[in-house]
Amino acid sequence: MRIGELAALAGVTTRTVRHYHHLGLLPEPERLANGYRRYGLRDAVTLARVRRLSELGLGLGEVRDVLADDAGRELREVLAELDGDLARQEAEIRRRRERLGALLRQVEEGGQLPAEGPYSEQLTELFGEMRRVSATLPGPEPAMAAKEREMLELLEVAAGSEVGTQMVSVLKEAVAPPGAMERIYEVYALLDELAGAGPEDPRVAEAARALAACIPVGMLGELPGEREELAVTGFADSYFAALAPAQEAAVRQALRLVLEPGEETA
Repeated sequence: MRIGELAALAGVTTRTVRHYHHLGLLPEPERLANGYRRYGLRDAVTLARVRRLSELGLGLGEVRDVLADDAGRELREVLAELDGDLARQEAEIRRRRERLGALLRQVEEGGQLPAEGPYSEQLTELFGEMRRVSATLPGPEPAMAAKEREMLELLEVAAGSEVGTQMVSVLKEAVAPPGAMERIYEVYALLDELAGAGPEDPRVAEAARALAACIPVGMLGELPGEREELAVTGFADSYFAALAPAQEAAVRQALRLVLEPGEETA
């Protein structure tokens, strides 16, 4: 057989056959006197096997390893690993479809998706509660509220999927009681008033105490492990850098009040 006949028999292109020669997946056959390659049945069987293994999802490097093991032990190992990978991908696709389905149902029920989203299901619910309270305010929403949403969205990612989700879950429970979100918006207003003030402003202590009363201790207890520590540290640095000096002082004092209840902010 010539290369075109071999390719047609295996259902591939002649370019694919040449590529497999280049990668060492298909041995170069002997050539006729006129320079044309001459293929036999063994070449067709090998080419067909390469195609079947590729269609299963194996990379060409893995296919090469399988073909090199005549006993087939490598094939069983690779197929088992491939099956595990596909199962993980299937679970991830199912999880993503569930999230998309929730978003689609929200739209179908007359809800609106935030322009910055989509978020996780928990953040979507939390931000929905924030929008509810914001709509009742006599004036515009405090700038700190929008900054808080950005912080929570980044925190959920920076802390790692599991730790970040736990943090958001604790916060969501903390704002569930009646009036809790309204009190948080009062704190946002206090922090907004500090935008042009210095860290020694007497209003810093008032804002710190009000904020500390709203911070769930359980959220601070979900500290990241070593793997997430660097990402969270970078997140915290960026967050504080985005605050005005008096706002940063108030937030840091509030954290100290929560972590060290015996300490009193001056």
